[in-house]
Amino acid sequence: MYLSKEYKAGIFAEFAGAADNTGSAEGQVALFTKRIAHLTEHLKKNRKDFNTQRSLQKLVGKRRSLLAYLYKKDINRYRAIIKGLGLRDIIK
Repeated sequence: MYLSKEYKAGIFAEFAGAADNTGSAEGQVALFTKRIAHLTEHLKKNRKDFNTQRSLQKLVGKRRSLLAYLYKKDINRYRAIIKGLGLRDIIK
């Protein structure tokens, strides 16, 4: 699989603070962002893969809901993860 245990641990260590902090919202958003980027590249090559397209839409929705949670819970954590991942500010 393209996301090995070591790669995921590195993502969580960078964004969630510790490699074993897999439940944090920041770590989950970072992981979803990496998966979204991978699926986007896949769909550029395979335009008619509708199952992957649906999976991508579901992942984007999950990431958006986690970002909305962070926005309501702690605006500073939200701004830090947005800046760290280079995402647009989607919560208005």
